[in-house]
Formats: sequence, C-alpha cells, structure tokens
Amino acid sequence: MKDKRKGVSKKTAAALIAALVFAAAAFLHFSGALNYPEYKTYDFRVNFLANYSRPSDDIIVVLLDQASIDWAAAERGWPWPWPRRAYGEIVDYMNLAGANAVAFDVIFSEPSIYGPEDDAVLAAASGKYGRVIQTVHFGSQPGRGDSWPAELQKPLFAIDDEGARLAGLNPAGGIQGDLSALFPIGGIRDSAGAIGSVTGKPDPDSVFRRMNLFARFDGRAVPELAAASLLATGYTNELQYDKKKRIIRWGDYEIPTDKNGEIILHFRGSLDRYIPYSAGEILRSAEAYGREETPALPPEDFAGKYILFGFYAPGLFDIASTPISSTYPGVGMHITLLDNLLQRDFIRESSPLLDLLVILLPVILITFLTLFSNRIPLTVGSAVFIVAAIVLVSAGAYYYAGVWLPMAAPLAGALATFLAATLYSYATEGSQKRFIKSAFSQYLSPAVIDQLLANPSLLTLGGERREISIFFSDVQGFTTISEKLDPARLTEILNDYLSFMTDTILDSGGTIDKYEGDAIIAFWNAPVSFADHAARALGASMLCQKRLAERQDFFAEKYGCRLLTRIGINTGYAVVGNMGSGKRFDYTMLGDSVNLAARLEGLNKQFGTYLMCTEATFNQARKTAADGADAGPRRAFYGRKLAQVAVVGKKEAVTVYEPMPEEVFRRQEAALRRFDAARDFFYQGRFAEALPLFKALADQDRPSFFYAEQCRYYTERPAEWQGHWQATSK
Repeated sequence: MKDKRKGVSKKTAAALIAALVFAAAAFLHFSGALNYPEYKTYDFRVNFLANYSRPSDDIIVVLLDQASIDWAAAERGWPWPWPRRAYGEIVDYMNLAGANAVAFDVIFSEPSIYGPEDDAVLAAASGKYGRVIQTVHFGSQPGRGDSWPAELQKPLFAIDDEGARLAGLNPAGGIQGDLSALFPIGGIRDSAGAIGSVTGKPDPDSVFRRMNLFARFDGRAVPELAAASLLATGYTNELQYDKKKRIIRWGDYEIPTDKNGEIILHFRGSLDRYIPYSAGEILRSAEAYGREETPALPPEDFAGKYILFGFYAPGLFDIASTPISSTYPGVGMHITLLDNLLQRDFIRESSPLLDLLVILLPVILITFLTLFSNRIPLTVGSAVFIVAAIVLVSAGAYYYAGVWLPMAAPLAGALATFLAATLYSYATEGSQKRFIKSAFSQYLSPAVIDQLLANPSLLTLGGERREISIFFSDVQGFTTISEKLDPARLTEILNDYLSFMTDTILDSGGTIDKYEGDAIIAFWNAPVSFADHAARALGASMLCQKRLAERQDFFAEKYGCRLLTRIGINTGYAVVGNMGSGKRFDYTMLGDSVNLAARLEGLNKQFGTYLMCTEATFNQARKTAADGADAGPRRAFYGRKLAQVAVVGKKEAVTVYEPMPEEVFRRQEAALRRFDAARDFFYQGRFAEALPLFKALADQDRPSFFYAEQCRYYTERPAEWQGHWQATSK
C-alpha cells in the first residue's frame, strides 16, 4: 500500500507540474510576454531558410546605385540629383519592352531643380505608359496634405463591411490620430497609373516582418506599392475580409493575415537573389537601342515583368531592420510582398488551438520522463531531444507549410517543466545530492562537494558568466617519452603524474575541467566562489612545479625519464556550466579568456619558461593574498614581467609574467633588474641597446636568450616591428 500511495502521489505531482507550467506558458504566450524571444526565434528561422525558397521570375529590381551615379556624372554630365528625364527614359524603355508595370519607391515631392520642363518629361512618359506607380507616404508631420485630392482619380480598394473593420485595424503605418500625406508633385502624381503607399509599421522590437495590403487615409483604402502594381494592370479592386478565417479575398487571391489584419512577409533573402539591374545599365541599353545597336539589356528581358525601382547608393536609400538584415533596403519589403502575391506563397500564423497543442506536448513528455525515469542520462537526453524537436518542427512548419508556429513558448515550457520536475524529484528523493556527487566527484574536491550539497544554489545548470582563474598544463616532450615506454608503463607514469598534480589543484579549491592525455585543464571560482581564486590558482601552480621537481629522481629511477610541465594561467570572465550532449555533459568553461590561458601554456616554449600568467592573474593574486582574502594564509607572490605578447589568433597584445618562488627571485634579483632594463629597451624598439644586455644574461636565463634572437631579427627588419612580441605558434 505504501508503494502504491507513493506512486499515486508522484502521478499527482506530475499532473500538477504539467498543468501549472502549461497554464503559465500559455498565458505568457497569448499575453504577448514572450513576443520578443518569439520574434528572435522566428527571425532565425527566416534567415536560415530564406535562401531555400525561389524568388519570383516575374519581378525585376532596378536600383540607382553608386555606379550609376558615377557613370551619369562622367558620361552625361549629370550631378546628383538626376534630372527627371532620366527616369522618363527608363519608363519609356519599359513601355517599349512591354513590362507589366513600373513602381517607383521614390517620392518626387519637390519640383525638379532643372525646371518644370524636366518634370514634364517624366509626367509625359508616365502618362503615355499608363502603368507607372508613384508613391505616397503617410505620417503625422505638419505641412503636408491632410486629405486625398478630390481630382486624384486613381485605383483604390473597394472594401466590404468586414474590410472596413480591417481598415479600422490599419491606420496608415500604425499612426494613431491626425494623418498627413506626402504626395508627388502634381504633374507626376496625376500622370501615374496608380498611387501606392510606402508607409510601414515595424513590430515592437523595431523589426519589419509584416505589411498592410492598404493604408486607411481620408476614408480611402490606399493600396500598398506592390498591390498598386497589380491594380495598375487592371486587376480588380474589390476586396473582402473574412474575419473568422483571417483572410483577405482579393479577386482570386486568398491572403492570410495575422490577428491585426497584417500580412506576414515571406522573405527570399537578400535583394541580390532577384538579380538587380543598375539604372545606369538601363539608360545605356536605351541609348544603344535608340542607335539601333544591340543593347546589353534588350527590351524583351523586361516583357511581362513587374519593375520596382529604388535608390541603392550610400546615403540615399531608406534602411529597414528585417529578419534578413538590420540594414535591409526599404524597397525590399515591397518587392517581397509582390513576390508573395505573384507566387501565392504567404506565411500564416498558427491557430490558437495549434499553439496550445505545441505548448502542451513538450510539457507532458518532459514531466513524465523526468519524474519516472531513474536514469539521469536518459532524462537529460530526452529533454534535449524534445527541445531539438521543437526547433525542427517549428522550422519545418515554416518551410513546408508556411506556418509561423510558436517556438519560444514551447521552449520556455519545456525548460520550466524540466527544472520544476527535476527540483521536485531532488527534493523528495534526495536525487539532487546523488546528482551532484555523481557529476562532480571526478573534478571537485570532497570539501567543495560538501559545500554544494549544503547549498545547491551555488551550481547553475546550463552555464553562467563569471570571473575565474584558468589553468592549462602540458608535459614537455611527452610524445617522445611515450615512444620509449610500453603501454602499461606509460599508463603508470601518467597516472602517477596526474594524481599528485590533481590532488594539488583540488586541495586548493580548484575544479578539474578535463584531462587531455598528459594535459590538465582546471579553473578556480566555480562552482564555489573564492575571492582569492587568482592567488589559489597561482599558488597551486607553483606548488605543482615544486612537487614535480621533488619527484624527478623518482621518475628517473623508475621510468628512466624526467617530466617537465609547462603551465599557463589567466584570470578573466568565461561561461561556466554543464555543457555537452544529451548522453554526456561536462562541467566546463568557454570563452576568450579560456583560449588565452591555453595559448600561454604553449607560449612557454618560445620563452623557455615553465610557468606563465597574465598580468590580471599576477596582480589580482598579489592583492588578494596581501589582503588575506577568504580564510587562507597571507602570502606574497614574486616574479618578473616577461613580455607584451600577441598570442596566435589575437591582434592585441597582453602583458604576461613569469611567477617564481621567493628564494629564486631573491637569488636572481640583480639579474632580473638587468632583464627589466633590457626588456624595456626592446619594447621601445631600441634593439641595439637591448641586445648586449640580453646577451650578457643569455647563458643563465632562457628568456634572455630568446629575446636576443628577437633583437637580431628586428635589427635587420625594423619595418616588421609591431610594438610587441608576436607569438609564432600555439
């Protein structure tokens, strides 16, 4: 009966955890609290998958780029801005070609600086063609038109009652209150085949993901620029809105919208995927055609195409932040909407019922897998698999079905469920202590594990950013040593070496990250905090070297070899936590500060040293040791400033020190002062003065020997001096 009651209790707890987490995740999703992470996960999907969709072959992008401006200035003598007749030439060429329509994402709101005749050329070309779309921008700026001109008879949407309600959702550009309009000047405006709105509204994170099919202004439904391109060709302007299905019906189009009546854009990637044409190329082709020569861009290339024209020279085009890029040309959004219309390839929001389902399933699965599995690898692996499945299903829904399926809420629910169920399991069955002992016994001292057991909150699963002191060591010439020993003897010497090195690190409060053959990687100040972690790291490193020196006779007698180890230490910020796969994870560290410590270990080779640390480690160790941080003994650290060096993979130099025992420092103090003087000359570029000082020390001091070589090198090649020692290998 006891086991049965216990089982029922666990099932009840599982149901309660699942219900509470599901309710919380659903509430956060539908209340909009998770909109920001949802937007970012959506942008990741869009950016990753955009290039797998095909842009429409019926759209041609013409861009007035810097090359066009340079050509026009050189060949036609046109300064910027161009005369309007240039755009008239482009319109005439598209008219000749039989293009479906030409839409300008440019507002000719001021008269031409070349005079009214220049405006008349563009107006005449537009009127003759009949399918040129000019733009209007709506806003709240004073000094612009506040009504639609009565004489401006251009195609507008005719909307039904539901469409009128949709219009109520979509004031122009999302602007509430009084609106004003910026139109092209009269002749250009009146000669256009249609007027299209270029007013957009970003999402709350200032990223454009949606467009309105029309903007409401002065009681009229003004088509967006892409929609105006279709209206200019004679396509019906009758529009209906099905509020229940969230669908705009426009002729034979059924366009899905979000709950606010906006169209979610299906981006195709950068504008380069549409093979943009340069405005200068169009003008040159028009010239060639007029001379009865073969143009580079023959008219038939544009037959039956929709042309969208925009500025693309630096400083001229408007920039919009989209899922594709934070500097996406504004004309690209109109191109994308036109592409979606022509290919009938829209993105839909998932239904509320489907949203609830994708939130609920991971919560249920993770709850029961966590509470009813006694195998931690299986539990963690299953959770990782479910998280991966959420990502893949969401991406697949976008790519294959054109559905924006929520990702943030299911991921949040999955994570919260895993944490809640895990905490419940640990609290009721002591699993927490077993997990900590199992996970950390290999790389933490028993004293540190006891602290974790007493205060598990010190351990943040999944990683946290904190300052640590990082240790990398490697045995010099171990490959050569391993070739001389049989496998059994090699294993024996390696275990002996790693044992006393590991004990020294653990006794100082350090954490063993991993072993890589003879190499040891460790750090201090995680998961348990030590204010004097730099001093602990440096003290443990020097003690390792001391104990290794004391065992040299033992190694020589038993194995016929000596072991010398190089150590690199750095103090800095890194991400520390449990990382890995579902089947195996390690408590480890990541970050540039970790890479620097690894480079310092290898840098010992270039200086002939066996212990090296950054200035950050050395200074912090000396300060905290002098202050008596924590309860550790007060001690002093000695050493010399060794170099300013740029390690492999880095351009900026760091200052490194060679720590040494006090007795060594005192014994060599006079020589070290001479080294300091020579080093300062070296980094001042005074190689001729530094060389004799280093040569005098070279026989007894390996770094001086290597510095002397560098002095000779840069004396012969002064142009290569960069102001610091440049590491040549890892």
